[in-house]
This record gives sequence, C-alpha cells and structure tokens, in this order.
Amino acid sequence: MVKIGDVKIADFPLLLAPMEDVSDPPFRRLCKQFGADMMYTEFISADGLVHEADKSFKKLEVFDYERPIGIQYFGGQLESMIKAAGIVEAANPDVIDINYGCPVAKVACKMAGAGLLQDIDKMVELTAAVVKSTSKPVTVKTRLGWDERSINIIEVAERLQDVGIQALTIHGRTRKQMYKGEADWSWIAKVKQNPRMTIPIFGNGDVDSPQKALENRNKYGVDGIMIGRAAIGYPWVFREIKHYFETGETLPPPTTEERVQTCRQHLSHSIEWKGEKLGVVEMRRHYANYFRGFKI
Repeated sequence: MVKIGDVKIADFPLLLAPMEDVSDPPFRRLCKQFGADMMYTEFISADGLVHEADKSFKKLEVFDYERPIGIQYFGGQLESMIKAAGIVEAANPDVIDINYGCPVAKVACKMAGAGLLQDIDKMVELTAAVVKSTSKPVTVKTRLGWDERSINIIEVAERLQDVGIQALTIHGRTRKQMYKGEADWSWIAKVKQNPRMTIPIFGNGDVDSPQKALENRNKYGVDGIMIGRAAIGYPWVFREIKHYFETGETLPPPTTEERVQTCRQHLSHSIEWKGEKLGVVEMRRHYANYFRGFKI
C-alpha cells in the first residue's frame, strides 16, 4: 500500500494530473468513477488566494467522494506561499501539492512553476516553509530540469525530501521541451533507485495506453503513475489500465452509447458547477476525445 504521510492510496496508484481548465470537479467525478486512485485539482495561484480572487477560491472546492484528493498551488514569493498554504489547508484536502512543473511562460518566467528549476535554493526554501506551515502532507510535482544542460532532478528530489515532502511526481521532460518530444523516464528511474530516497516517486509523461503503463511500471520501478493528457475526454483510461494490470487483457473501448452518456453526464455536471456559459465553453477540449473515431 502506497502512503503519502498517513494517507493510504493503493498498492500501485493511478493518479489524475492537475491540469488547468481540465481537472475540475465535474471531470474528477468521472475519473474517480472509472478508477482513478487519487486526483489533484487544477493548479491555483498563491497570489490569487492571498488576494481572495473568486476564480482561485472556486478551485479549492473538493468533495468527500473524491478522496484522497490533493489541492495543488503555485507561487514564487515566500510570504504568499505561506499564507496560501493556510488557505489551502482550510479547504481540507488530504494532501497539499506544490507545482514546480508548469512550463508556460506567464508562470515560469515569473519564477514560479518550472521557473524555480533555475533556482533550487529558492525552491527548497519555499518548500520548507510550506511544510512547516501546515499539518497536511506536502507533495511536489516537477520536471527533470530547466533544459537538457541543467537536468538536476536527483539533487532536487534529495533536497525536497530533506525538508519534509511526502511524495514526488516527476514529469519526464525539461521545461524547455514543454510537451514536445518524448518523456525520458530513465531519469525518473534514477531518482527512484537512489538509495537516499524513501518517499513515493510517481512518474508522469506520455502514458497513453494500458500497455505503456505496464511497461513503465515494470521498467522504471515507480510507485505509481500520473495520467494527464490521455485522460482528457477519456476517463476510461484508468479502468482500462487497471484491467490490463489485473488480467493482461485489453478491454474493448467504450461503446458509442457509453461515450454519449458519459459526455452528457460530464456536461451536466459542468453546467451545474460553473453555470451554463462556462460549463458549455470549458467542455470543448474534451469533445474531440469523447467522440474520436465516430463514424457519421
């Protein structure tokens, strides 16, 4: 049984990645229904929480049926990260996760998200302060490094563990790669195999099929796998991976009827949670996968 602090998850957990405008409560509900063992919220700005932005506070909503659930947030300033940790803790997640992996310019170029891979001392300082300011287990999601010349994930993992994080998720790309090229899981394996590491290490990047999930579990020895883009509009990916792990058999894809029913359920929850306009508009990124391969 994998544990994050005192939070029990599963023997080999499948986790839903925190994705902006994707990992909201309507989508998380479906992913839980189809087998996700742990999920994370969309990432939330520490500054937004400190300044009481409505959009940031809306993202704090978690529900008991989602547990175990992690709230992820990001920031680059010590004071706001500490204050925001208290706000996040008050929302009562099971885990607080810090994002040091977001590669988009508006985050990374302000020395938050993956930008902090350029300043490991500051990353460690921020993490230590968050750990000390909350009673919740603190975890981190990050990347291999800023670019191919500065892959520093082994140092990062050791130093973050030393200041008290309880689990680490590693996306197998650098910030420079964004989401291009192939994720390099060999570096994730090096962290996992490091005898200094005692916390769970979760791998992330390019797992888009049950076969790939099993290959990465066996080859790289991680404690669990985080699924991101492969789940967008396709929450069945968790069910399919678990079935393949247990039986070695590939489940048939969802039927047309199941796709339509699940999409309608998703849309209904989205409208209920966000209102009609946003609920419809923010479903658009899911539609292509829900209806991929449809014959008209």
